[in-house]
Amino acid sequence: MNTTRIAIATALAAALALPATVQAQGNMEKCYGVAKAGKNDCQTAKSSCAGTSKTDHQNDAWISVPKGTCDKIVGGKLTAG
Repeated sequence: MNTTRIAIATALAAALALPATVQAQGNMEKCYGVAKAGKNDCQTAKSSCAGTSKTDHQNDAWISVPKGTCDKIVGGKLTAG
């Protein structure tokens, strides 16, 4: 019985958090070429997951920033390459 309650509480918490997550992602964009080595947000062509980029300002490494911010960062690009 206790396991069922935990499962229901977990499902409810996830359902309530989902709209905030979706809204936050809608206000963000990927900014390529500005991440420091080991500070990227996700996989690149040269590394397997977040935090594994090998060099500063790696062209295919990105960080998530609020929309409109990447254009203001020196070297920031909205596409890899």
